[in-house]
Amino acid sequence: MIELKTPAEIERMRVTGRFVAEVLSEVGRIADVGVNLLDLENHVRGMIKRRGAESRYWDYAPSFGRGPFRNVICLSVNDAVLHGLPHDYTLRDGDVLTADIAVGIDGWVADSARTVIVGTPAEEDLRIVRATEDALEAAIDKARPGNRLGDISAAIWEVARDYGYPVNTEFGGHGIGRTMHEDPHVPNRGRAGRGLVLRPGLTLALEPWFARTTGRIIYDADGWTIRSADGSRTAHSEHTVAVTEDEPLVLTRRET
Repeated sequence: MIELKTPAEIERMRVTGRFVAEVLSEVGRIADVGVNLLDLENHVRGMIKRRGAESRYWDYAPSFGRGPFRNVICLSVNDAVLHGLPHDYTLRDGDVLTADIAVGIDGWVADSARTVIVGTPAEEDLRIVRATEDALEAAIDKARPGNRLGDISAAIWEVARDYGYPVNTEFGGHGIGRTMHEDPHVPNRGRAGRGLVLRPGLTLALEPWFARTTGRIIYDADGWTIRSADGSRTAHSEHTVAVTEDEPLVLTRRET
């Protein structure tokens, strides 16, 4: 079932989205050479506790993971791209770090992800990060009433194709609101003009993610962390977006 939100409910999601944006800005600021992933996890735990928010990752046990998940943020490094389990790893110069977080405040959820490069960036890493960011903006632009879900998926796919990156369709975007994962599923590849007609009040987490040279994935032994099957580096960008009567409303937009 797809639940359309009222303008007042979207504003409540926007409150959560602002906090999520704040967390990801902070992670981007402090992720540096010599910082341990467990220190980042603990820092975010403190932010969530002080805000009185609720992690929507903690105790999450979906069919695709080896649950329950006992962390508040996903931290994925280099060829890892999704659901990275924070562990005892110290960031090195040139590492590609993806941080993904979903929290609830007063019963309303927002979800966002960003990829940052630690220390000295390689041009090819900057390029794949830029590709996911461009794909996300293209997808957001299609989140307008009267468009179809396939328009969003096609926009992501077209950007990936222009950059020359393959696209995996096993994991993509999703509805969001009172819970972290709601209908509909939003693939990162699709055909324009197909699928659900977008209506005001629809709230979606849009999340293009690419690996440099493969669309196939593998799982770590931890049962959660997803990597590119060939070890190529990855990137992931995500925002929570509301379809309104007018322009798309990005609820997790960061200042930095």
